[in-house]
This record gives sequence, C-alpha cells and structure tokens, in this order.
Amino acid sequence: MTNLNQAREAPPTAETVAARQRKPARRFRLPEETGVVVALIVMMAVIGFAKPRFLNPINLFTILGNTTFQGMLSLGMVFLLAIREIDLSVGWIFNFSAVVAALLMVAGLNPWLAMFAGIGFGALLGLVNGILVITLRLPSIIITLGTFSMFEGLSLVSNSGRAINPPNPTTSFFTLISAKILGVVPVVALVFVALTVALHFVLHRTRFGYRVQAVGSNPDAALLAGIPNALVRLETLVLMGAIAGLSGSMYVGFRGAIDPQEGSDFVLTVIAAVIIGGTPLSGGSGTVFGAMVGMLIIQVIASGIIFFGIEATWSTFVTGAVIIVAVVLDQTVKHQRMLSAARRGER
Repeated sequence: MTNLNQAREAPPTAETVAARQRKPARRFRLPEETGVVVALIVMMAVIGFAKPRFLNPINLFTILGNTTFQGMLSLGMVFLLAIREIDLSVGWIFNFSAVVAALLMVAGLNPWLAMFAGIGFGALLGLVNGILVITLRLPSIIITLGTFSMFEGLSLVSNSGRAINPPNPTTSFFTLISAKILGVVPVVALVFVALTVALHFVLHRTRFGYRVQAVGSNPDAALLAGIPNALVRLETLVLMGAIAGLSGSMYVGFRGAIDPQEGSDFVLTVIAAVIIGGTPLSGGSGTVFGAMVGMLIIQVIASGIIFFGIEATWSTFVTGAVIIVAVVLDQTVKHQRMLSAARRGER
C-alpha cells in the first residue's frame, strides 16, 4: 500500500512536464476562398494566353466595373443564404430604388440626398419582405416570389414604363460616381471592394454576423441560446434591401439613367455568384469575398466568350454549367469532411 502511494506521489519526470507544456501544433489552413480565386486566375490565364488583349488593364478594370452593381447584391445575398433564406425580389428592389432616386432628382432634390433616399427606400422594401416573412411564417423564397411581381408593377407604374434621365448630369454626384481614377480604375469598383471588406467584417467579427451564422446553422439551438431568430431574419432582409438600394442609386449616377427593365434578370446571376463563391445552400456559413470572386468569374466568362467571337447568349449556358460544377464540388467536400469526422470519432 505504501509503495502504491509513493508511486502516485512520485514527481513527474522532465519528459512528462515537457509533454504537458507542449502546445498542440497549429494546422495551417488555406482561406476558404482559395479554390475560387485559383479558378479565376486559371480562367483569366487561359483566356489571356489565347487572346492577349484580354489581359489589357483597361479591359480588366472594365470587367471589375461591370461587376459592381450585381456584385453588391451578391454580398447581401451571402447573408441570406447563410441564414437559409433567398430573396428573389432583389432585382426589382434595385430597379425600384433607382427609379425613386431618379424621380427625386428630376423633382429637384440634391442627387446626393436622392441617393440616400434610394438606400432608405431599398431598406424599406426589405422591411416589407421581412415583416411578411415573420408574420406569415413562410420562407422568404415564397414571399419574395410574390413581392417580385409587386415591386415590378409599382416600379413600372412609377416610371410609366419609360427610362428616367435625371437633369444636370454634370453635377458632382454624376461626375464622381462615373469617374475613373487615373483614367482606368472606376470609382464604383473601389466602392464595391470597400463594401466587400466591410461586410466580411460584419459577417465574421460582429454579433449580428455571429447570429446570422448561428441561426442558419441550427435555428433551434440558436433559439435556446437566446438569439431572436425572427428579428435576425428581419434584419438580414432589411440589410439586403439597403444594399440593393445603394446599388440602384449608384447605378443612376454611373449610367445617368435607369431603364424600366434594368435589374429584372439580376437575381439568378446574383445567386449563382454566391454559390460559385462557396457559400453553401444549407446555411450556417458564408463567404463575402467568395461572392465577389464568384461574380468576377461570371463576368470573365461573359467577356471571354465575346473575345472568342462566340454568341453572347452562350454565357448563360456556361454560367449554369459552372453553378452545377460548384454545387457538385461543394457536396463532395462536405461528404469528405463527414467521412473524416466519422473516422476521427471511431478513433
């Protein structure tokens, strides 16, 4: 018995102390956007090798500028997919907000104030979606399928089915929004990049972003943890509306007008960019930078098709094929992770 107690009280050896103090090695993990970034670079390299003019900086920055407005919508859609929701009305929130901003400019309101009014109006439309989702307790994809037509009809009534051209296109608002730094870099593209960085921070470094991912990952567990699921869904839809309002208002300054059908076909491209970028349809996580890269991939495809002299209508087919590939890869990766987790559990 005495020997047993002595064995229990024996001081640890140097090797034991070192083993206890040794910290587990940190595993280096590549950013989750690495795959889509590599895909974008390879795609640009292949097109550039065949058509060197494609890599002209002016052309590349033009592609970035063309990505801006739909790209902004894709950033907001990341939050919705992360929370297991989809807003089908974003294209018409974009259009309706742009129409309201343009009409206010025509009425004599300062263009900068009209832009902020357009952002607020977009947030209001998002609030309408959110209230309907919460009140009727239906998925947003069903509600926004209805508001898609509602917002379309109201927008067409407001602009009488005609393009709206605000007066005085030489004011500071139009000059700045349509400007290019050093004659190459579009200002709107810089706004797009800045918004991407800001929303990445919101999703991964704020309480709101944590709640969005928690609700999307496991709504019941989030509710038990004290997270108000309904409020988070409402806030996310309002955020989507505000981003659409910002994009639409800036579009008026960039193009100097808003056509009655502009934005009507945005939604599929926006959702495609988010999926290609790596945000899963199952919710619980999202990548804002991935959505930006996903939208760039779509624009590079469209531009590359033009450079190869192929009819532009093929870009829709290619985009759909890329979506299928992205979804298959996403499911494959998930399956491999589940197998790895199961094997670790057996050990």
